[in-house]
Amino acid sequence: QVQLLESGGGLVQAGDSLRLSCATSGPTFRTMAWFRQAPGKEREFVARITGNDLSTSYADSVKGRFTISRDNAKNTVYLQMNSLKPEDTAVYYCAARNYPTTPYDWGQGTQVTVSS
Repeated sequence: QVQLLESGGGLVQAGDSLRLSCATSGPTFRTMAWFRQAPGKEREFVARITGNDLSTSYADSVKGRFTISRDNAKNTVYLQMNSLKPEDTAVYYCAARNYPTTPYDWGQGTQVTVSS
C-alpha cells in the first residue's frame, strides 16, 4: 500500500510562511495534491501537480500565495505557503492518485494554525 507522510505543520502568525512536505512510497508518475479541512467544513482542494509534465493547478483562495512542487528523486511533494491568513487554518492532507479516474490515496494530515 502506498504511504503518504506529511510534515511541516505548526502554529504561525498571519503573514508568516510554512512549507509542508509529503513523502510517498508510490510511483513518481502519480499526480500529487494537497487538500485541507477546517473545523466544521468539508475537505477542499488546495493544489495539484502532475507527475510527468509537472503542471500545476490551485484553488482560487490560495493562488499567488501557495506553491506546490515536487522532487521526484526524493519522491516528495511540497506546499510552500506564504502570506498565511487565519482562514488557512486547517488540517492539510497529502493525496496521490494514478489517473484522473482513480481515487486518491490519503495521508494522515498535518495541522496548520494561523493566528491573527
